[in-house]
Amino acid sequence: MQLSAEVQQEIAPFYWVEHKDYASVCLEAGVYLQEVFDTRADEGFEGSGYDWESLARVYLEKKLPDLADSLQFDPEAGMFCVYSKQPEDLLAFIRGFKCACEDKPVILDLFCRAELD
Repeated sequence: MQLSAEVQQEIAPFYWVEHKDYASVCLEAGVYLQEVFDTRADEGFEGSGYDWESLARVYLEKKLPDLADSLQFDPEAGMFCVYSKQPEDLLAFIRGFKCACEDKPVILDLFCRAELD
């Protein structure tokens, strides 16, 4: 499933990667929305890929629970990554998650429920 340039731009700074049997979405950690993670720095949140996974899991649980079984997370300290063999599910997730990220009250509310990994 190739994404149009328009959709790539819509989900930026997340980026879509095609693989043979699956697709993934990644994000370089520590830049985008760092101010959100800084609100809980005293608890140990740094804005790492693991912190992004915690936030994404809360979003998935609260907003798109039907997609939970088709998405897998594989973060690293410096990168957030989520992948799926169902690219349509992955696209639905990242579009919604990016929209939530752009709505400060929504993302802060979701982030207050995130647990440190």
